[in-house]
Amino acid sequence: MTNISNKYDLEERTAKFGEDIIKLCKSIKITIYTEPIIKQILRSATSVGANYMEANGASSKKDFCNKIYICKKEAQETKHWLRMLLTAADGGADGIKYLLDEAQQLSMIFHKIATSSKSQN
Repeated sequence: MTNISNKYDLEERTAKFGEDIIKLCKSIKITIYTEPIIKQILRSATSVGANYMEANGASSKKDFCNKIYICKKEAQETKHWLRMLLTAADGGADGIKYLLDEAQQLSMIFHKIATSSKSQN
C-alpha cells in the first residue's frame, strides 16, 4: 500500500498509516468486543503521524527526541491493539496483518531515529 517513492517520506508514510487504519476500522463490524479496540487503535495509530509532525517542529533536540520516542511508543501500542483486533473481528485479517507489519516497521524506524539522535548529543 505504501509505494516506493513514499517509503522514505515519513510524513507521508505516517499519514498514510493513519488513513489506512481509519479505513480498516470503518470496515470492521462494531460489536461489544471490537468497539473499545477500534477506539484505542484510532487514537494510537493516528497519534504516530501527529507526533511526527510535532517532532519536525520541535523547539530543541530534547523535544525532538521526546516526540520521536512517543511516535515509537504509539506505533508499538498500535501493534498490540491490532493483534487484539485480529482475535475480536470477524474478517479483515489480511488488512490487519499488513498494518501490523507497517506498525512494526515504523516502530523500528523511530527507534533508530531516537537512538541515533541521543548518540549525537
